[in-house]
Amino acid sequence: MAEKNFIDEISEYKNNGFKGFIPVKTLRGTLSVMPQTGGVYVVLRTSENAPEFLEKGTGGFFKGKDPNVTIPELNQNYVSDSTTVYIGKANCLRKRVRQLLSFGEGSAVGHWGGRYLWQLADSEDLLVAWKETGLQIPEAIESEMIRQFVATHGKRPFANLKG
Repeated sequence: MAEKNFIDEISEYKNNGFKGFIPVKTLRGTLSVMPQTGGVYVVLRTSENAPEFLEKGTGGFFKGKDPNVTIPELNQNYVSDSTTVYIGKANCLRKRVRQLLSFGEGSAVGHWGGRYLWQLADSEDLLVAWKETGLQIPEAIESEMIRQFVATHGKRPFANLKG
């Protein structure tokens, strides 16, 4: 598969109405910039370096379950020719992304999907972008985005465990 130009991929998101593109470490303190409406969001890893995976990530133990998986499993799921590492949906973007970030800080909150993100050594540098979906159902948009990703890359985004 050809190496994708990461700048082009981000431009595609922007052309499709996505906003934000804010690093996790910055977004933690500025979640008020996010809308309180339904939508979809993406998490992007823009480093051109190969990912470094942590044996123990920062994700929370939701319902007592260990969110960490083996490094071989992380390697197997990583999609090196895309910046997109996760695609999510939300009835309230601000609330759902707050849950994602809280989970990444070790809180036992219900954002089990996306947990692989927190085993990336550079997880604080990941970018979060979002798009309001208006009258469209966020789940339908997310499903279509994941379907298109699989059609292009042969598997789901790195941290999407189903979809």
